[in-house]
Amino acid sequence: MLNKQKIKEILAKRFENDLHTKLSLLPKPHVFKDMQKAALRIKQAIENKEKVAIVGDYDVDGIISSVILSEFFDDIGLEHEVKIPNRFYDGYGLNEEIVKGLDASLIITVDNGISAHEAALVCEQRGVELIITDHHCPPPTLPKAYAIVNPKQVDCAFPADICGAQVAWYLCGAIKAECGLGDYSLMKFMDILCIAIMSDMMELVDLNRVLVKEGLKCLNSSKRPCFKAVKDFFNKEVFDASSISFLLSPLLNSSGRMDDASVSFNFIKSNTLKEANSYLKIITDLNNARKDEEKRVFNEALKQVSEDDMAVVVADSGWHKGVLGIVASRLCRHFGKPSFVFCLEDNLLQGSARSVGNINLLDLLSDINICDIGGHSAAAGISLEYQNVKELKRILNERLRDFNLEEFCDNDKVLGEIDVREIDLELGKLLDFFEPYGQKNPRPYFLIKNAKVINVTLIKEKNLKICFEKNGLIFNAMYFNYKTVPRVNQLVNFCVNISLNTYRGVMRTQIYIEEIY
Repeated sequence: MLNKQKIKEILAKRFENDLHTKLSLLPKPHVFKDMQKAALRIKQAIENKEKVAIVGDYDVDGIISSVILSEFFDDIGLEHEVKIPNRFYDGYGLNEEIVKGLDASLIITVDNGISAHEAALVCEQRGVELIITDHHCPPPTLPKAYAIVNPKQVDCAFPADICGAQVAWYLCGAIKAECGLGDYSLMKFMDILCIAIMSDMMELVDLNRVLVKEGLKCLNSSKRPCFKAVKDFFNKEVFDASSISFLLSPLLNSSGRMDDASVSFNFIKSNTLKEANSYLKIITDLNNARKDEEKRVFNEALKQVSEDDMAVVVADSGWHKGVLGIVASRLCRHFGKPSFVFCLEDNLLQGSARSVGNINLLDLLSDINICDIGGHSAAAGISLEYQNVKELKRILNERLRDFNLEEFCDNDKVLGEIDVREIDLELGKLLDFFEPYGQKNPRPYFLIKNAKVINVTLIKEKNLKICFEKNGLIFNAMYFNYKTVPRVNQLVNFCVNISLNTYRGVMRTQIYIEEIY
């Protein structure tokens, strides 16, 4: 039976190997391979008043990477242009056409470029120097560039897995040092940096944990009009980690998924509340369209799934490219299997893959020649010819049959049975201390056994408020998107998570039901 002390010990153990436990202990920029070389080249561009271009990506990490570098250049007076590729017209990342369309002597990529071989050759042919900053897994042969800053390079000494916005943030730090900008504070970017870290599903331990915890403080005190607009529109008093996961990240992602990511870029950089509100209106409309499309594609995908397969592989010519990744994630959670969701166009399947547990997608498929795959171990982009989809299924079934998928999933989420007498404001504050929850620090769940149901109330058709009694104590719990309705006086087992909830300045501990047994 769990009490507060035992819970504290279990959660603290997750961080016992952390080396960077406060901002002053963060690694310095020079630890990156090529970082000083890149910073000196940008310093030269500043001194020579060169034309510089930033090329980002259309997801939250790429958008925020672009904002950080662009805003930094604004502040130090370096003229530049920003190109965030359109998913539907430009495709992913730096390519030859984008290079040809830029009027710059120096191109800097953020959150992309590590596989841009052809674009790098075009840069060389046109006399344009290229600095690549990225965090995706490098191919065996790197593009030919002036400098490549990527912590995943074999000969890079940076000690952690970080997102593209963090690499861009570190680049700003290196430029600051080389240009002697001692009074410039990079803390101004912490409010958006924490959003990028969580949105890109980085491991929330060590330096990532430090930056997100500090970033959340900065987010709530941020003077950016965009966050004031969100608070007003959604009636939010405080942003917490779940606000990033379930509100800010989907909003910022929606423009790149459904239209053009420059809308979210301009939203974050808005100078006035009026400007921010105008962009927010566009973004919320796009996000609502995204929800509708996601629901449609998910329901259609369910009809194609074979329970006998070790992985979910689905495709259709009518599916919107912008929601493939979200649908793959939903299918992963629904079936507990790696999931591959494709859009078919001109006999080519292009899509997104999502993994479960510790299964590494890149290791699983990088050695086969029927598909191109790149990205992260748990979330990847993949393409192949339609004629090879059966072979892909065969390979996945063969390779995954040796895995026990349950063993490869996170089994440390449920900590055990909790003594209900421990559920109080003090427990809520204890669990809040170990926020943010995410990769490598999953939100803890608890078992409450043999609880007697006192009352059940339906709220807005999809949610239940359940009043239950255990050991003479009465509790209320919320059950969102309920799967089953318990009977009054029934004895049930709950799997729950517990968190703080602040409303109108009053802090309470709230119980949320994950499952009823």
